[in-house]
Amino acid sequence: MMKTILTLLWSLCLVVPAVASEVRIKDLVEFDGVRGNDLIGYGLVVGLNGTGDGIRNAPFTEDIMANILERLGVNVTGEQFRPKNVAAVFVTANLPPFARAGSKIDITVSAIGDAKSLLGGTLVMTPLNAADGQIYAVAQGTVIAGGASADGDGASVIQGVPTAGVVPSGARVEREIDFDFTQLESIRLALRTPDFTTAERIEDAINRNFGRVVSRMLDSGTVLLDIKATRALSPAHAIGEIENLPVEPERKARVVVDQRSGTIVMGADVRISRVAVSQGNLTLRIQEQPLVVQPNPFSGGTPIVVPRTEVGIEEEPGIGLAEVPEGTNLSEVIAGLNALGVSPRDMIDILKSIKAAGALHAEFIVR
Repeated sequence: MMKTILTLLWSLCLVVPAVASEVRIKDLVEFDGVRGNDLIGYGLVVGLNGTGDGIRNAPFTEDIMANILERLGVNVTGEQFRPKNVAAVFVTANLPPFARAGSKIDITVSAIGDAKSLLGGTLVMTPLNAADGQIYAVAQGTVIAGGASADGDGASVIQGVPTAGVVPSGARVEREIDFDFTQLESIRLALRTPDFTTAERIEDAINRNFGRVVSRMLDSGTVLLDIKATRALSPAHAIGEIENLPVEPERKARVVVDQRSGTIVMGADVRISRVAVSQGNLTLRIQEQPLVVQPNPFSGGTPIVVPRTEVGIEEEPGIGLAEVPEGTNLSEVIAGLNALGVSPRDMIDILKSIKAAGALHAEFIVR
């Protein structure tokens, strides 16, 4: 009964994807020019309840605080202050494509000093720069930390990550990306998973939709769309017309194994050649039981420790020599191993050995 329950539980960890179905083009490709940009800034979180940076361990916190106060007209030159309610942070964000001035974006705040928690803090106005050094957004707002911490004189406890948090809609876009999308004469469709068959199917779907040749496959990861040939009002109209076209993607035969959780994920196209499998477990046991020999009474001798070791080898029953016929798919092999009560770790070892023998015809990924 227990073996049946374990087999059912392990079967839940085995994921076999169904046959590929049609997917929208927008879910398979990235459109050239339609992309976001990463932003980063260096700022200060204030209002912490004594959980901020230690100024001695993070002198840069004092520097940025002094700069902010001086910009506000407060002269702190030569002053000695040791606040515990401020923390230096990095602020990161992603500027989405076609973001306009005045729109708001989410930001992530992460402590870079020795602050214990950002819970309840407020991010002071922080400019966010892109890779070109220009300021594209300004961030400010209350930090929502993702954890909690508490400590005493003899112990402390931390749950989650209290030194990082987010500010929803915490940055306002101040500068737009200088890119005129309407002037594009052609757009490249970059496949997220390059594949020649999938690229050809995307090309055929687009050409059938317009009734003429308007797209051309350049390689396994790129399809070129001619905007003029589509006779659309603008590149935006052309993309809007093709992005929801259904396409059945093709994928490689692949097996992904997660050794930590014992999960196996495989594609429907995985095949196994004719191979024989034999598996068993050896258990080596070594136990030390030293014996103390006492001297005779009034002899003046000293006790002697006599080593005593017990060694044994046990072989647990495993799988005898079993032959897998030609053309068997991996799901059938896994189902057979489950029926025999093979443990997840042993099953992963068997798959590794089958791959090493050249009988598993798929990309084998171990995480």
